Amino acid sequence: MKPPKISVIELGHIVLYVRDLRRSVEFYELLLGWDRIQTPDEAPIAVFTSGRTHHELLLIEVGNMAATKPSHLQLGLYHFGLKIGDSDEELKQALEVIREHNIVLIGAADHHVTHSLYIKDPDGNEIELYIDVPGADWKQDPSLISKPGRTLSL
Repeated sequence: MKPPKISVIELGHIVLYVRDLRRSVEFYELLLGWDRIQTPDEAPIAVFTSGRTHHELLLIEVGNMAATKPSHLQLGLYHFGLKIGDSDEELKQALEVIREHNIVLIGAADHHVTHSLYIKDPDGNEIELYIDVPGADWKQDPSLISKPGRTLSL
């Protein structure tokens, strides 16, 4: 008999430590379009929600004493992905916002099941902004998920 498993329903939220809460709030308000939930002024946190759940993103200010993320391979979080739409047109609109706000685009990839743009937040956390490719049926063809990606040109 197999041991019981926990059944995950959805990825609920992301919590990030940040150096400068004001700077990170400006970045994430610009990027996400989520609503910021008001919290007590003395709390060094910022909470964002799309309305789907109580919060999708929580930022906690830890100040300048925090260690810098290494720029090379490391254990732990590589990036987190945020689905921003269902078409390349929405991805193009995101690219315009990225450029208008001088956010550095660090990559653009066609992963066969997603089309993705990659950026970093002010603390170096990598973020994938993606759309699911219409018609890419990974359930019928799971090999699509592991196919090598290619450069995306919008």
